[in-house]
Amino acid sequence: MSTNMDTKLKNLPDQPGVYIMKDNKGRIIYIGKAVSLKNRVRQYFRSTGHTGKVGAMVANVADFEYILTDSEVEALILESNLIKKHRPKYNILFKDDKHYPFIKVTTGEEFPRILMTRRIKKDNNRYFGPYTSAKAVRETIEVIKRLFPVRTCNRKIKEGQKPDRPCLNYYIGQCWGPCLGNIKKQDYQRMIEEVCRFLEGKQEDVLKDLQKQMQEAADNLQFEKAASLRDKIQAIEKILENQKIMSTSMVDQDILAFYQEEDKTSVQIFFVRSGKLISAERYILDDTADEDCKEIINSYLKQFYGNSAFIPKEILIQENVDDREAIEQWLSERKGNRVYIRVPRRGEKFKLVQMALKNAKEYLQTYNSKAEREFARTRGAAMELQQALNLAVFPSRMEAFDISNIQGAQSVASMVVFENGKPAKKEYRRFRIKTVEGQDDFASMAEIIERRFRKGLEERKRLNEEGKDYSQGKFAKFPDLIIIDGGKGQLGAALSSMRKLGVDNIPVFGLAEKNDEIYSRGEKEPIRLPSNSNALHLLQRIRDEAHRFALTYHRSLRTKNSLHSVLLDIPGIGPKRMKQLLKVFGSVSGIRKASVEQLAKVEGMNKKVAEELKQYLG
Repeated sequence: MSTNMDTKLKNLPDQPGVYIMKDNKGRIIYIGKAVSLKNRVRQYFRSTGHTGKVGAMVANVADFEYILTDSEVEALILESNLIKKHRPKYNILFKDDKHYPFIKVTTGEEFPRILMTRRIKKDNNRYFGPYTSAKAVRETIEVIKRLFPVRTCNRKIKEGQKPDRPCLNYYIGQCWGPCLGNIKKQDYQRMIEEVCRFLEGKQEDVLKDLQKQMQEAADNLQFEKAASLRDKIQAIEKILENQKIMSTSMVDQDILAFYQEEDKTSVQIFFVRSGKLISAERYILDDTADEDCKEIINSYLKQFYGNSAFIPKEILIQENVDDREAIEQWLSERKGNRVYIRVPRRGEKFKLVQMALKNAKEYLQTYNSKAEREFARTRGAAMELQQALNLAVFPSRMEAFDISNIQGAQSVASMVVFENGKPAKKEYRRFRIKTVEGQDDFASMAEIIERRFRKGLEERKRLNEEGKDYSQGKFAKFPDLIIIDGGKGQLGAALSSMRKLGVDNIPVFGLAEKNDEIYSRGEKEPIRLPSNSNALHLLQRIRDEAHRFALTYHRSLRTKNSLHSVLLDIPGIGPKRMKQLLKVFGSVSGIRKASVEQLAKVEGMNKKVAEELKQYLG
């Protein structure tokens, strides 16, 4: 330990605050809070036998700083904010708070909307969340849209404005059409209040109000309105039926459980509102082998609730944490009411935590099983393929090529890329055959392989001169393995082009569709893999993907050409007019729907040609 560090440790104050550990490059590697900085920080350097992540962190500490606070709660808040800002290497990090999805009700507008957002701002809008998945947010918003005619457009609508043209949602009964002035601001705001109560989990309160409104509508002989309200009531009743009663205490609770196995931790959360389970979230934390479960729970409480739009009255956890009282006080101040973090040992609440723990365990085991299957069919299959084909290098990047044409017309080719056994679609490339006339798959394959590697070599030369990485080119990254769709003929054509360019050191094999035989250079007999082989299944997937990509490109060219031929067959329509028409109307269908007046206004058109075009297209 340096003299400077030793002096700083001796002079640490016996006060609450936050300590910031740095490495020899001045990077922040750990942030923590302490009731007594003197006792906590010294403990790292005076204790022996630190293991795992703590041991690695202490070994890398070259310096530290600290910030004094007036209380433990202030230290906790500052620690949470600094971790969020710096994302230190040795802290337990969950998904960055700014990435958690929330539901936003734009109550700052006269006619509010419901949106998904990942940022909470201090504005006049209301936020609900955080949710741990965007899918849960989208599903909730869809349910609300079915129940309440909330507008979805992004227009700025004010009461008393000039009526505007409504969108499709108005005509299908999913919006009241405030843009038309059809709904008073007061009535719309009343509906938004119901939406907010629904999001708070107070569906039964919403139900009672709707039942009252339905009765009033029926009494006033407004039967259509009463029927609409009845449908909403039935939909909410169905939702309530599916919500399991979890607690007889009828309070708002979050029930958290964490289950660890090897290097992963499963998190299960039950959101209980007024005693009913309204939703559940779960996800996996990676690289937690060196973490104690208590530390994971402690960090989760700080990070998840630090930016939460709603804090329940009770948070139930499976194990006590060191900062429980400070976190309780902090969350109580944020909520404006007393918040309790409880560790139940018996009774109803204990059973709820155990149920969450059981679900967390099951989810992690299912996740691991799925991960094992995914590994077997991707990277594991590539490892198996390396052995089966006797490859010197693991085929991290595989490229497959296929030719597509119909009786030699509009020949195209595809290049698809798999990385570690998975499709890398951004790396896909497609080609139009330029030098081959008619149907000659061998010559077409030779052309495409030559063009692919010629471009790659040219890019490599340029990138080397510019001092740039090969990943910045479109063709500069070369594969570890090439798969040619076809037998000996296609393989021979590909090899001839590769020899010509001096890249024939790359392993290349032909995969014949019949019997899935694998042909290699210099071997008369094909390689046959077992039908249940993961390696064979991977080859089939990459071959089929190359075939699909080529066929899709070929089909798009045929469609484009047939569209052009339809227009160019019309008297008075040449390439220039066709281009302008497609630019304005987008397609032949769009042109067909246009009026003579609209067609005549297109650049290069006149009324006479427009009339002929309209008559021709019917």
